Amino acid sequence: MSTQTLPEVDTRPEGTDTTDDDTPKMFHYVKKNKIAESAVMGNHVVALCGEVFPVTKSPKPGSPVCPDCQKIYEGLRPGGD
Repeated sequence: MSTQTLPEVDTRPEGTDTTDDDTPKMFHYVKKNKIAESAVMGNHVVALCGEVFPVTKSPKPGSPVCPDCQKIYEGLRPGGD
């Protein structure tokens, strides 16, 4: 598996793994333009870490973020160049 730099760095966390009360355990970074499409159409998105899931929840401030996504996101160049 190879790693690619995403052309758009404007991302935000979205949830996947859930607990028994349907609250995500952690949130993943996803391309921003794919979030609304997934929420409306039910399409799956691909997180920076490679996890694939439909967007179902929005993160609250202080929500836990996937450590792999966080590491990748911090390594991306500003502006997606």
